[in-house]
Amino acid sequence: MIKGIAASAGIAVSKVFKLQQPVLNIVRKENQDVEAEIARLHAAVESAKIDIASIKEKAIGKLTDEDLAIFDAHLMVAEDPEFIGQIEEMIKNEGINADFAVDSVATMFVGMFEGMDDPYFAERAADIKDVTFRIKCKVLGVEIPDLSIINEEVVIVAEDLTPSDTAQLDRKYVKGFATEIGGRTSHSAIMARSLEIPAVVGAGPLLENITHGEEIILDAIGGSIIFGPTQEQKDEYTEKAEAFIAHKEGLKVLKDAESITKDGRVVELAGNIGTPNDVDSVINNGGEAVGLYRTEFLYMDSQELPTEEEQYVAYKAVLEKMSPGRTVVRTLDIGGDKELPYLQLPEEMNPFLGYRAVRLTLDRPEIFRTQLRALLRASVYGKLSIMFPMIATLDEFRAAKALVEDEKKNLSKEGIAFSDDIELGIMVEIPAVAVLADQFAKEVDFFSIGTNDLIQYSMAADRMNERVSYLYQPYNPSLLRLIKQTIDGGHKEGIWVGMCGEMAGDEKAIPLLLGLGLDEFSMSASSILEARSIIRNLSYKDMQELTDKALNCGTTDEVLALLDEALNA
Repeated sequence: MIKGIAASAGIAVSKVFKLQQPVLNIVRKENQDVEAEIARLHAAVESAKIDIASIKEKAIGKLTDEDLAIFDAHLMVAEDPEFIGQIEEMIKNEGINADFAVDSVATMFVGMFEGMDDPYFAERAADIKDVTFRIKCKVLGVEIPDLSIINEEVVIVAEDLTPSDTAQLDRKYVKGFATEIGGRTSHSAIMARSLEIPAVVGAGPLLENITHGEEIILDAIGGSIIFGPTQEQKDEYTEKAEAFIAHKEGLKVLKDAESITKDGRVVELAGNIGTPNDVDSVINNGGEAVGLYRTEFLYMDSQELPTEEEQYVAYKAVLEKMSPGRTVVRTLDIGGDKELPYLQLPEEMNPFLGYRAVRLTLDRPEIFRTQLRALLRASVYGKLSIMFPMIATLDEFRAAKALVEDEKKNLSKEGIAFSDDIELGIMVEIPAVAVLADQFAKEVDFFSIGTNDLIQYSMAADRMNERVSYLYQPYNPSLLRLIKQTIDGGHKEGIWVGMCGEMAGDEKAIPLLLGLGLDEFSMSASSILEARSIIRNLSYKDMQELTDKALNCGTTDEVLALLDEALNA
């Protein structure tokens, strides 16, 4: 049995499709015909762009808009004048072959992006690898494996799957995949969850020990892989797979059910989205609200700052679809190491602690005002809550609120309507705010706890740094106390408290968060029905008693042991 990371839940008992990408023999060749090499480059780029557009077209209807946007990012790489220009310059200045120039420039860009401590830019590195591999194959005339032609039930085993690979998978035949590298936040893992294809990633060396067509068991619930299983193992896991499918089907009856505990405590289950069309998935999975609309995708997927009208159209679409449920829109959360090519932002030693989010937008009010005007105009189409990210002090919140009030006055003068029932809240992701929650709660309308950053700031540990990843501890008693302080501070002043970090959809964390008194849980749409099932089978009173004990533990392991004992009793 080989262990890996369960990235997309499910179980498959099938045979192996061994995917081995072509090995490209790229060597430096000098004294080349420069014009001919540039022509080869342009022909390869154009052919690659046609492939990418075709893959995206075929994936429409299978993937979310957020997933499909990956291919827009790929096209942007292939069309980037700076990127392609550097390759051309290298060919001209050094008289070398096109494939070597593409490889050299791509390696430089990948290294630059991989050196940034931000998951968004780590994925940009993956995008460049995917696109430039395709371009290099085109230059060399090497055929790329076409996974869309698979016509029998298989589990794909590969070193890694690119977004282009994953988008071509047909659920009818591809029952799962296992990769040697990758993590839960890689593009392929995210897309596998959208496609509902079981996936185990980061399993280490696989290809050297398997043969094409041999039998395999993929357990993407426990995160394990079994090659050459016995009949007994095949029977056991076939039964588990059937039980898992039955469980998923059974959850569908909860789509319109209330999110209520056995003893009557009602909470709200919401979804996190990145684009307007993602709202459909939230609604189809029984979401009662949008708890986090990440507006930065509007900015990242554009060559320039989106206009007020472009933003208004996007916000209006989300509010209309989600109405009468609430939509929490996070204002622009960018800066530090999460750059926009068209914004000249300073390089920083500690970007996570730097010039980002509300710190940037307060300093660049022309950007902030455009977004706020678009939000206010869209507010008449639904129930809008505006959330400011990375707030550290009350003065920052007051400054952001003052800009909102100022833009309301401007719109009134222009005769433009907006709702008079807009909530203004903050993300609680900095420990200083959690500690002072009782004071913030006197002025804000709601809190939404961003656990991804709150954990790393509390533990002084970069969650993307493998050497200190052991410190990313959502169940640590110190974090639970910060969450409790935030919830208690909010409730003292009569405001609701939600959570939009990964922890909100964590099946193990839900009982603790319920016991701590959390009012709203916002998560990926695919997690909502499972969360509702868990909540409906719990007693709020019992979970309060459980969390009281957890708050008095000393370590994460003690909390987990307490959870296991209480929930498996």
